[in-house]
Amino acid sequence: MPHIDYFCSTLSPYVYLAGTRMEEVAAKHGATITYKPLDIMALFTRTGGTAPKDRHVARTDYRAQELRRQSAKTGLPLKLHPAHWPTNGAPAAYALIAAQDAGGGDLGRLLHSFGSACWAEDLDIADDRVIRARLEAAGFDPSLADKGLMMGAETYASNLEEAVNRGVFGTPFYITDTDERFWGQDRIPDLDAYLSGTL
Repeated sequence: MPHIDYFCSTLSPYVYLAGTRMEEVAAKHGATITYKPLDIMALFTRTGGTAPKDRHVARTDYRAQELRRQSAKTGLPLKLHPAHWPTNGAPAAYALIAAQDAGGGDLGRLLHSFGSACWAEDLDIADDRVIRARLEAAGFDPSLADKGLMMGAETYASNLEEAVNRGVFGTPFYITDTDERFWGQDRIPDLDAYLSGTL
């Protein structure tokens, strides 16, 4: 049975634009998934990237155009200047980690709902009320927002270290159990082809 390690950020517009397509590909191939949320800004610093606020205007202008295009292609609404971005992505990441540990709900839906809250709904994913509502909507106990915070913080930090050591430099980033790596929501068809044995 194939397995996918999914390095993700609750703050990333591209994780949001991935929707749940990777989860659909995994289900198609009987693959299991481990979600590995991490601090994307720290990852940029560790791997030679630049935070969006520090990028050259040429890059920020291109990013704005690309986000608009990808939003249109995926059919997912996206605000280029959401009310609560950047915000602290850690609380939502801790909730995702706790939910994965608890089981019983839909992790792909939960991760996507955090992205939707931030990039389409002008909600603050650092707000406990938003986190609780998203947990419940994805089939998890909303009290997970308050549980396992120490474990969540430790896992969040260890996910970053693992990402750096395994060649991850952005999100979404998918690594198969054969160490085949795919960066970006636009590479999900390539992941599908690889798991099908045609790539």
